[in-house]
Amino acid sequence: MDVPVIAGLGTAQPPSAAQDELWTGFFAKHFSGTTRALAERIFANSGVSRRQAAVNPLLEDVSEWPTERRMRRYQVEALPLGKEAVGRALTAAGLDAGDIGLFVVCSCTGYATPGLDILLARDLGMAPDTQRMFVGHMGCYAALPGLGAASDFVTARGRPALLLCAELTSLHIQPPGARVDTQQIVSHALFSDAAVAAVVVPGGRGYALREVTSVTDTSTADHMTWDVTDTGFRMGLSPKVPQVLSRHVRGLVDDLLARHGWRRSEVDGWAVHPGGPRILNVVERELALPPAALAASRAILDEHGNCSSPTVLLILDRLGRAETPPERVVMLAFGPGLTLYAALLERTG
Repeated sequence: MDVPVIAGLGTAQPPSAAQDELWTGFFAKHFSGTTRALAERIFANSGVSRRQAAVNPLLEDVSEWPTERRMRRYQVEALPLGKEAVGRALTAAGLDAGDIGLFVVCSCTGYATPGLDILLARDLGMAPDTQRMFVGHMGCYAALPGLGAASDFVTARGRPALLLCAELTSLHIQPPGARVDTQQIVSHALFSDAAVAAVVVPGGRGYALREVTSVTDTSTADHMTWDVTDTGFRMGLSPKVPQVLSRHVRGLVDDLLARHGWRRSEVDGWAVHPGGPRILNVVERELALPPAALAASRAILDEHGNCSSPTVLLILDRLGRAETPPERVVMLAFGPGLTLYAALLERTG
């Protein structure tokens, strides 16, 4: 039986803006009093120098928009972004849209029916019998269960599958609050927009997806939330998240590697979702990784911010484009639950 292989990746991002420019041009006015001084420090220490925004706050302030208006705009902006990413991934894999047997779409920043899965299948010319799956509200780790579903389909049916992760976090800037809300400041300082697509095929050249695994600590379910409010979706992000990750990440990774007879020292590629600088520091410490191991993850955070579900795929794309691409890759992503997901990839061909 052919192993499922990631045969093509495609990325698409809206225009970018410098973090300093976003601060001076919008967020410095968005916050006031003692909150402004705190926010300025958080922005400066975010590990982000540039971010992308389909709805740029320097040009358009959505913070007072009702959720209905934000959802209408989501459809307008996400459709061409998703189409661009999917087109690039299909080209990289040497396939046509009509070859796809399963189309998985992950997004937690916008909802509509018919959704991106239906509209993109129509616009790209996918076959009428293409199966579709929409994964919503899993947040930053959604790419990995999405890859798992695509991989399982490829294994069971012997047909190609396509994953699209598309997020427009810029639509969810919250109104200025009367009280200091550190969690909102952190989310406003980190998040960004992107779409990344991945084509998974039975066998061939690329990165073989050996296993997808996870662990969820439901005792900390309140540490990360994403609430639908009358003014968009509101992020809740506890400062205790890195502590929870520190309790679980080593066991998750070592057990995954052990099932395949590998050790951490034999992994030469690490794609770790950069939920923020502290998250990367915890992973580096708990896995005893050399400083260079998370260079790609830190570079994506610096250049693109936290794009939610597409981010870990942006890192994989960066690793794959290196002069000497890694042979074995561990992907890690984290989100509500608290949930930790891991995937093990091995280069083929």
